[in-house]
Amino acid sequence: MLEYSQIEKFDPSGMHKVYDKWPQIAREAYESDLEPIEFNEIDHIVFSGMGGSGAIGDLFLSVLSKTSIHVTIVKGYVLPKTVNSKTLVVATSVSGNTIETISTVESAKNLGCKLVCFSSGGKLEELCRKHGIAHRNIPINNNPRASFPAYVYSILKTLNSIIPVSKSNIEESISQLEVLSKKISTNNLSDSNPSLSLAKWLDDITIIYYPWGLQAAAIRFKNSIQENMKNHAMIEDVIEACHNGIVSWEGKSIVKPILIQGSDDYIKTKERWMILKNYFKENDLDFWEIHSIKRDVLSKIINLIYLLDFATIYNAIINEIDPFPVNPIDYIKKHI
Repeated sequence: MLEYSQIEKFDPSGMHKVYDKWPQIAREAYESDLEPIEFNEIDHIVFSGMGGSGAIGDLFLSVLSKTSIHVTIVKGYVLPKTVNSKTLVVATSVSGNTIETISTVESAKNLGCKLVCFSSGGKLEELCRKHGIAHRNIPINNNPRASFPAYVYSILKTLNSIIPVSKSNIEESISQLEVLSKKISTNNLSDSNPSLSLAKWLDDITIIYYPWGLQAAAIRFKNSIQENMKNHAMIEDVIEACHNGIVSWEGKSIVKPILIQGSDDYIKTKERWMILKNYFKENDLDFWEIHSIKRDVLSKIINLIYLLDFATIYNAIINEIDPFPVNPIDYIKKHI
């Protein structure tokens, strides 16, 4: 049984305390006094961001995937050549100092794109102030990845005229976070905590299979395993994997498969899940299943990210690892 004293010992920065408050942080962000922004004649949205900020773009790509809005994700220095005056670039850098994101903002400004930026300050806010670019200052909650709900719901509040998600769906997503929090927060360290159960199973290298529409949850889970647990992880679309990646299970492996399944996956995808699970069972391959809740795409992905992120924090603590530091990333930044 994991004791709270262990959590405090191996998570001295208090990441778990922020995660315990994710539903509250989400609600406060959405009910804040942030001023909404109106943009006209937008036919293309680019979400620019790296790391934890990039995960925000992944979420909105999934949310907007069933609309007529053309969405591009940029995780790097260069904007696509398709941007123009009808393009809205949404740039997010929690630290405010991400050089790749700042580069895309400078390019967007020169190309005449519409712009809005989100950060906790830093060079990005300075750039926005200098050139009259719309900017929203959102404080950091412990670290960029833990700040996820504050930024997601601040963006939903600010861009409610651009991102077609109804207020009722946004409220529902927050309510579902509140429901999940009672099960997975540090107030419940019993065997009934699904994040803690998964944390005890996670080990070695993880491969995460996901269906179309839930890629954002898979990417975020991979990133959290890498940053919080300090372990390797991979992701594969389940349909594509059945045409190549599945062959790797013929050999001996320390890789452990996790299946993230949507409540309303396409019928052929559901069929593929069954075949894949039967193959694993017939070959004595241990795997773990995760199922999304039966709600809209925003609720499904936010809910999955919350559950899976908490699992990586618990796993780190069980293995006596501080989930907060990301020393190799700090090394890279110092040498750029």
